[in-house]
Amino acid sequence: MRERSGTTKKASKTKRPLADPNRAARSVLDAVIARTEGEPAKNPAAVALGRMGGLKGGKARAEAMTTKQRTASAKKAAKARWGDKAS
Repeated sequence: MRERSGTTKKASKTKRPLADPNRAARSVLDAVIARTEGEPAKNPAAVALGRMGGLKGGKARAEAMTTKQRTASAKKAAKARWGDKAS
């Protein structure tokens, strides 16, 4: 069989297999866990106080707002969540 003129045969290179994304994610997660295990724990009293404020915050804020302010806040939240669809 005759070879075509002007064409060259390239040396075939073996492709390196792609890294498994699950293994890559696991190694990143292990690295993060290793770094954060040495951090000090949160102060339980501060956590409790923050949770108490968080539980009553939305209701207290709504009671302090006027109807017009609550409507504006709700429209802003809907726009942030769904874009311009909800107006």
